[in-house]
Order: sequence, then C-alpha cells, then structure tokens
Amino acid sequence: MAKTKAVPTFDEVLATLGSEKFDVSPATEGSNRAAGAYRVSKDGCAAEIAPSPEKDAPTRLLTKGGWVLGGEIARLVDRGYQKFLKTGKLEIPATADHLRALHGFDEQLKEAVGSMVLYNEALGTTSDRYDYDRIKGR
Repeated sequence: MAKTKAVPTFDEVLATLGSEKFDVSPATEGSNRAAGAYRVSKDGCAAEIAPSPEKDAPTRLLTKGGWVLGGEIARLVDRGYQKFLKTGKLEIPATADHLRALHGFDEQLKEAVGSMVLYNEALGTTSDRYDYDRIKGR
C-alpha cells in the first residue's frame, strides 16, 4: 500500500520555512497579488506564496523561485548557449553559483510546501522561458 503524505496547512508551511532559516515577510507588490501573500527568500533567491482555498493544496506558489536582482524576482531564460536572469529592467548571465542556489532553494521550498517534485526538475534547474536563436521566427 502506498503511504499518504500529510499536506501541511499554510501556517505550518510558514513555521517550517521560518525554522529552516528562510526570511518570511508579507509580499509588497506584484501582478499576482493575493490576500495573505508572503515573500520567502534565502541565499539570494525568493518566491511568493499565498494561502489557497483548496484542501488538498492549502499553499499555492504565486511566483516561481528566482534570483533577486534589484529587489525584483528574476526569471530564468535559456537562450541555448547561455542561461540569463531577467527582470523588467535588468538582465545578467546566470552563473553556476546562481543555478545551484536556485535549485537548492526550489527543492527546499517544495519540500516545505508539500508540493509534487517532478523528475526533470529534480535533475537540475529548469528555465522559465526558452529562446533559441536558431528557431526564432520559424
């Protein structure tokens, strides 16, 4: 028989993140603003979470984890030859240290939230967008 995993409540998730040395603070701005949203950050990475009315998943991710650049959570863009961290105003090449920190942050956050870990995400960091120059315009 398969073991069922207990899904933590939103308050339990916040307590777990606080005990694992995440900085947890109320979210201040963003397009996906929801009531009771929090920004969680650690090691230069951040994401936004909020309570969900669903019983099987009481915590939802408003923004996927990303590196913090200029106070904004950057998206990871893959251009085939290089990964970049991109915000609305800034774009920098992603280093191996950025990717390791982002991968570790995502793993710890998903474990605390109790969300499903997909195989391809467990292998390494996945990008938010893929812009390959050889297929652009096709």
